[in-house]
Amino acid sequence: MQGQIIVVFLGWLLLACSPAWAADRGALFKVAGKGHTMYLFGTMHVGQPGFYPLEARIAAAVAGASTLALEIDPLADPATLVQAMQAHGMHTGPGMETAMPPALRARLTRALTRAGIDPNAVSRFRPWLTATVLAMAEYGAQGYRTDLSVDLHLAQLAKAGKVRVLALETASSQMSMFNRMSDADQLSFMEESIALIESGKQGTEIKQIVEAWRTADQRAFNDIAERLARDTTVSGKFVKDILLDERNVGIADKLEQLLGREDKSVAAIGVLHLLGSKSVPALLIERGLSVERVY
Repeated sequence: MQGQIIVVFLGWLLLACSPAWAADRGALFKVAGKGHTMYLFGTMHVGQPGFYPLEARIAAAVAGASTLALEIDPLADPATLVQAMQAHGMHTGPGMETAMPPALRARLTRALTRAGIDPNAVSRFRPWLTATVLAMAEYGAQGYRTDLSVDLHLAQLAKAGKVRVLALETASSQMSMFNRMSDADQLSFMEESIALIESGKQGTEIKQIVEAWRTADQRAFNDIAERLARDTTVSGKFVKDILLDERNVGIADKLEQLLGREDKSVAAIGVLHLLGSKSVPALLIERGLSVERVY
């Protein structure tokens, strides 16, 4: 992340250790109230073989859970994801090339080519979706894979143990939020993403987030939360205000309801939702629930 030092030694050490040795990952909270308890775990939406196995408390909690609550169910019918992308991520009229300045078009073509993506393949994508594809390509270039995501791993554990999976959101509800940006803001969102890739800052930010998750580094997570709060770019404000703070309210509402209905449930959501003054844990505390940080 810009202006910050990334300590990677521990990450290298963990990769070198036997995969049978499970360390603390991400962030873990224990929530109590309404006569019930819940574990709240922060995930990554990508993964590597070295992420697993997760530490014993997570695996045991999922195995004994009444319900595993995830943002969306990664084992759901993939057709729903395709439908959501077509509804919210694709242009119905002329593609974005008609509104894109030539200089930005050239930069986009270079970024896509560098990522191994055919520019024609994304010509009908809305700018926010193109930016997302580029970001995922950056994760992939560093060896992080969506098919090894922590969310998917937990869903598979739940399925093997016949634990019910509850989707807190839908792919459609998530994607629809991006189209609340104007066309101009979507182009700015994409241009800022390209600039981060060109400067190498996006790769640095990816390393900081993943290493913080891999080592359950609370200080690094605090640094990330502070950076998010200070970011005044179009993309930064959208991520903080809409994708995190706004969604956190709905997620906290549903987790409070789940806690009222069931005991020993597990909720696993992206770790960024657990950071900062408007995080899901903070909102649950405001609702009068007991929230203990385990790590």
